[in-house]
Amino acid sequence: MKYQSRRPALLLLSDGTIFHGKAVGDKEATSYGEVCFNTGMTGYQEIFTDPSYFGQLMVTANAHIGNYGATDVETESDKVKISGLICRNFSYNFSRKDAQESLEQFLDKSDLFAISDVDTRALVAHIRDNGAMNALITTDVENIEALKAKLAEVPDMNGLELASKVSTKEPYYFGEEDAEVKIAALDIGIKRNILRNLAKRGAYVKVFPYDTTYQEMKSWNPDGYFLSNGPGDPEPLVNAIQVAKDIIADDEPLFGICLGHQVIALANGISTYKMHNGHRGINHPIKNLITGKGEITSQNHGFSINKEETEAHPDVEITHVHLNDHSVAGIKMKNKNCFSVQYHPEASPGPNDATYLFDQFIENIKSVTA
Repeated sequence: MKYQSRRPALLLLSDGTIFHGKAVGDKEATSYGEVCFNTGMTGYQEIFTDPSYFGQLMVTANAHIGNYGATDVETESDKVKISGLICRNFSYNFSRKDAQESLEQFLDKSDLFAISDVDTRALVAHIRDNGAMNALITTDVENIEALKAKLAEVPDMNGLELASKVSTKEPYYFGEEDAEVKIAALDIGIKRNILRNLAKRGAYVKVFPYDTTYQEMKSWNPDGYFLSNGPGDPEPLVNAIQVAKDIIADDEPLFGICLGHQVIALANGISTYKMHNGHRGINHPIKNLITGKGEITSQNHGFSINKEETEAHPDVEITHVHLNDHSVAGIKMKNKNCFSVQYHPEASPGPNDATYLFDQFIENIKSVTA
């Protein structure tokens, strides 16, 4: 087996709990972030490259990670976005014919530190019971007190603005220029599969940096607007919230996913809150209150919108609820061409139960431009 004598490593949580493991590869390193877990059995490459996970240490609940390698087509951004990986069994070898490299090689390109041989069942139970918290992973296993002091300096995710860390620096285009519909997307952490889903429905998308104003987006003369997913706390995103307010005021077609959903809520005066441990996985049950149908969905968020305030809002209707905890999973405005969901209809990874939402968005746009 590769790396027969691997370096000891550990995970230190901010509450002082320690989990022991082994370093993946031959790195000596320390990585910091908020620890969270994802329950998906597949899709690790898409998860690791999802900008919504920026600044987080990812615990994979599935026991085996890396067994099917990595490919160029299963990435959701330009590189790995998690700050570190914690797993039970890390597979240095892979068996998928279409894989171009091992997961170790893929992670090495982003200089990502990972540890394995951790009791992830106990770790996930600890996070589930005690909530998300800051943590570090390290090969520096002899200096616990110094590590605790460094960990105490890591900023809390609550109140942390991270969209600027993952957004594009310059506008770019996606899709066919002669497409029937033009959509302006505000990038606060956008996934590639969202763009793929819009493009294959006949949309030409211009993706704008996180700090772009509504007037700058409007000058391109789009038919509709999109607010993307992304990492961190939505409340510091003052510009994105103002963009949403301006789009809503002009009653332009607007669709938001995940962080974009939270931004639309804040634009309507509905507050957000940090969840105990968030929703992260590919089998979350949702009920569509409009159709009465259930959906199995892909989710990745640590913040949510206030349900009581949403129910009391005269202009906002709850369209989807999460069946595990009854949190708000989707809203629409009653008198505006605006809707959003807290989950990921583009999946990648996950099921495709909710891809109809992209059709709904295109239909909303065409109802105005027809």
